[in-house]
Amino acid sequence: MDAAMVTAIAALIGGPVAGAAAVYGSRVAGRAQREGGVIGGYDNLTQRLIAERDKAETDEKAADARAFAAEAKVYALEAEVSRLKSLVQSLGGQP
Repeated sequence: MDAAMVTAIAALIGGPVAGAAAVYGSRVAGRAQREGGVIGGYDNLTQRLIAERDKAETDEKAADARAFAAEAKVYALEAEVSRLKSLVQSLGGQP
């Protein structure tokens, strides 16, 4: 075999091998890109859920504080009503 024949055979074999390698490489790159997109989306969703949970906990604590303050006001008003009723009775009136 002379050099021209070896070069021709190498070109005939090398072309399909290079094409197969390019197809395989693009598949691997596409898969990696899709997986990267999925992982990025998952991380984004996870961070949004954590932020939403933290906000819900903060809102719940604030609502509990408002409810406690309202309850304390009710008790204070009930005590004031009782005091005023006893004052009215001590002065001879009917509450």
